[in-house]
Amino acid sequence: MGHVTEVFLPVDRITGRPRGFAFVAFADETAVVDAIEKFNGREFNGRNLRVTEAEDRARPAMGGQSPSRYGGYKKSKPKGSRRNIRGKKRSL
Repeated sequence: MGHVTEVFLPVDRITGRPRGFAFVAFADETAVVDAIEKFNGREFNGRNLRVTEAEDRARPAMGGQSPSRYGGYKKSKPKGSRRNIRGKKRSL
């Protein structure tokens, strides 16, 4: 097997317990293929391992979703009285 350069073990935000999967980075591509062949489908502590190459997640369209949920900007509420806001809207 190859040299492991990084391991990321995501944890549940509420409980702080591991979520049941990990991301492992290897120094070279041949180590990735070897790890997949060796460990995919193998049993470990009574559970079958599923080892695959990580893929970038496609971000869903933001139809009806808040942009801040996807790391974008977050609109703040306008400052000032309602009368001021109406005046600013008319001038646009």
